[in-house]
Amino acid sequence: MASIYEQFGVRAGINARGNQTLLGGSTPPQEVQEAMDEALTAYCSMEELLRKTGDFIANTLGTEGAFVTSGAAAAIALSSAAALCGSDREKMAQIPDTSHMKNEFVFQKCQDYSYKRCFTIPGAKLVEVGTEQGCKLEQIEKAIGPKTAAIAYYESGRWGGNVVSLQKVREIARKHNIPVVVDAAGQIYPLDQFTKVARGGDIVAFGAKYFGSPHSTGICTGRKDLVESAFQQNFIGFESAGQKGLARPFGRPFKTDRGEVIAVAVALRRWFSMNHEERLIAEDAKRRRISTKLAGVRGVSTKVPTEPQLGPNVVVNVHIDPALAGKSAAQVMQELEEGNPPIWTRTLDGGKSIGIGVQVLTDEEVEIVADRLKAAVSK
Repeated sequence: MASIYEQFGVRAGINARGNQTLLGGSTPPQEVQEAMDEALTAYCSMEELLRKTGDFIANTLGTEGAFVTSGAAAAIALSSAAALCGSDREKMAQIPDTSHMKNEFVFQKCQDYSYKRCFTIPGAKLVEVGTEQGCKLEQIEKAIGPKTAAIAYYESGRWGGNVVSLQKVREIARKHNIPVVVDAAGQIYPLDQFTKVARGGDIVAFGAKYFGSPHSTGICTGRKDLVESAFQQNFIGFESAGQKGLARPFGRPFKTDRGEVIAVAVALRRWFSMNHEERLIAEDAKRRRISTKLAGVRGVSTKVPTEPQLGPNVVVNVHIDPALAGKSAAQVMQELEEGNPPIWTRTLDGGKSIGIGVQVLTDEEVEIVADRLKAAVSK
């Protein structure tokens, strides 16, 4: 019998990129999948579910409040809406029209990245300061004015001295009585990094796919009043107790399923109770298996990063020398994608290398990826 993908004419393949949205993000572990399935056997109050699981998430991360969202991008948008509106119900009903309120978010130009637009979804306008090369604290402070509603911050976990740190940004924000809205989507490991960043901003967004929850889930967490504002603007919003009679909230499109909400809580509980040393040993074995299989192949060299893991990605880098291999890394990637089954990989080093993310690969898939890579380069 044809697989469920084949029934609809979709090619199923091997994800050697990692937790990437373009390929579906994540595969929940059995414990998480079983919890989701059980949750779908009964109905419940979504407000109670979001609040109770939110309490668990906040207690785990050491924050004042939290709730599950439909991904990190939704958490950023809702967090931004909270910074714009606070507890003002008239403003909540007005956004994304922010023309008559404080609507500017100061943002370091050197933090420029693909998803900064998420901050602007509810009507905020980014005021970029500094240059692409760096920013100074005094430049941020100088940009704070009568229209400033917040400071937007992207936490990569790898910023150097040219970027003003989250701690310093938080200090200047407190001085001016404005919040810091943080995109920390992948900052889920090490665990002390996870909790540090969660407590480092006034309201913070994480992607839950990175620690084993379904692709379309995230976390909004931080200061109690801001989290509550974001909660009131989420998909149930004004239908919750004491809020009847107002217009549908801004966050109506950010709906989550009860199974997804449970999945985030269970995945987070699992993430904070598992043995990460054993997890990383297993992932490292996958990387070294690929390196071993490719050893001695003409025009190919591999590198297993030795620095401590930061974030979700566990990668082995495969460098292709076109002069020796007879083809470029891009050509090898194309062959992998066009094969059966397709194998999707990442490009690195400006297209000179291939990045293999092993954290979502099974042991069997590791062998397939290594064999297909070797065959593609050896042709």
